[in-house]
Amino acid sequence: MGLGGCIILIAAGAILTFATDWHMKGVDLDLVGLILMAVGLIGVTTFTSIARRRRIVVPPPTTVVEEERHHHRDGYGHGDGYGV
Repeated sequence: MGLGGCIILIAAGAILTFATDWHMKGVDLDLVGLILMAVGLIGVTTFTSIARRRRIVVPPPTTVVEEERHHHRDGYGHGDGYGV
């Protein structure tokens, strides 16, 4: 469950707890709302702690670039100038 799902749980729990006057036989909607809000808060804290660990920035390794130097004095790739 992502961050959006956790926020939806918190919102649904708050609606059930604070904005409804429904009475269902055998179900306490205030308690269900509180449970949904608690699960949503636990999810948000878990998600943010995992996301914080993923954001650790590791500097890129420094690479040394060596230039290749080709000395083609004789035009044939021998480099000694004698054409051998």
